[in-house]
Amino acid sequence: MLYDFFKFMAFKMDAEKAHELSIGALSNFPRTMADSFGGDLEDLEKYRVDLNSMSWCFPVGLAAGLDKNASAINFFSRIPFGAVEVGTVTPLPQAGNPRPRLFRYIEEESLRNCMGFNNKGSEKVLKNILSSDKGNKVLGVNLGKNKDTSAENAPSDYVKLYNSFKDHCDYLVINVSSPNTPGLRDLQRHESMREIFEALKEERTNCKTPLFIKISPDLPLESIEGIFSLASEYSLSGVIATNTTIMEERGNGGVSGKLLTQRAKLVRERCLSVNAEFPELDFIGVGGISSFDDVWDYWKKGGVACQIYSSFIFQGPQVLHDIREGIDRKLIQNEVLTLSELLNNISDCK
Repeated sequence: MLYDFFKFMAFKMDAEKAHELSIGALSNFPRTMADSFGGDLEDLEKYRVDLNSMSWCFPVGLAAGLDKNASAINFFSRIPFGAVEVGTVTPLPQAGNPRPRLFRYIEEESLRNCMGFNNKGSEKVLKNILSSDKGNKVLGVNLGKNKDTSAENAPSDYVKLYNSFKDHCDYLVINVSSPNTPGLRDLQRHESMREIFEALKEERTNCKTPLFIKISPDLPLESIEGIFSLASEYSLSGVIATNTTIMEERGNGGVSGKLLTQRAKLVRERCLSVNAEFPELDFIGVGGISSFDDVWDYWKKGGVACQIYSSFIFQGPQVLHDIREGIDRKLIQNEVLTLSELLNNISDCK
């Protein structure tokens, strides 16, 4: 009920203004706000999922983009997220694209953003991380190049960011899939990704912080195997799919939420199929996931950890509690005690 009132007031404002005010409140009163929305889970072991590179105490994490400057970690780590991914952060501060640049499609529970990696820069984001308390939650940092950085110099931006955050988070993500930075998606070409991975190779020699690549839902499906192969060749930890999708009939920018569901699901299913050939790589699914049924379908296809963004905007923390309740029902129905047991026998589960 509290979130319904919160959303009612927020949705009367410009979308980005409401977002800024919300993040400000969550940053300033993290414990009070978290408690007001139901707090965290008590039995964390019951819902734990294990990847090759890390373990989450709950199978659903917060996707990048909501807490761009890592200013509300103390809130997001006190509700039932298993992981919190902040950013996208760039080496230098940047204002992003002109406003308005965030739009709601309320009936379709979707968003369109043309933000353009607006953030306060790596120095400020790192300061925020160092002053936060993530508790027992996993913290990820999503990395992007500055708009003014050429494609040729993009690897150096990622190296700078990697070195800034590698010792202060639990995993890192190379973002080359946002549609809102000119030329960024061109870096998804295999030769461009190879240049980035090659630039990071020496830096990663003595660092074990997991590194992921986040890809677009608009990639040709036949290109996905090459991405996994490249990730395996350079010993990345895994792949995250997907970012937002381009829907030209809606306008500029990237669309997330239920409008993205079917395309993201198609790409995720292809990724999971290819992932079976590269079992050393982790996969994290994101894009259009808005209910326990979506999560269950993802698990049935072979997925484990996933993330949400737009469904959190439209449903609030209740979406996490609904997913927890869905897990509890399946545990009882299948006569197992933990989510780990459930996933280990998912093909036989009802």
